[in-house]
Amino acid sequence: LNTRCPQVMCRTLKALQQLIKSGDYVGQALVPYYRQLLPIFSLFKNKNVNIGDSIDYHQRFEENLGDLIQETLELMERRGGPDAFINIKYMIPTYESNIRKTLSKENKSFANIQTT
Repeated sequence: LNTRCPQVMCRTLKALQQLIKSGDYVGQALVPYYRQLLPIFSLFKNKNVNIGDSIDYHQRFEENLGDLIQETLELMERRGGPDAFINIKYMIPTYESNIRKTLSKENKSFANIQTT
């Protein structure tokens, strides 16, 4: 990841995603290494191609660095256990949890169903 070469980073992120998905506790085992992994994520998190109304054909090959980083962070949060979000947020202050938003929306809709 420290090469900062977009092609290398994309392949590394895909490999990291496969590693996290490979086992139930792999995500939790990676939490102590977030301090080595996440600073580079922070630099490139918002690196998306601004092409206006055009079509970005790199999406088909999943080569958009900003999107890959966001997917990897969400996967790390989902599979990293209870301390994952806190560690991600510490290293990347601009990260917002989509998982927590989804859970809070589900809880609100469930509460509305129960009250009616």
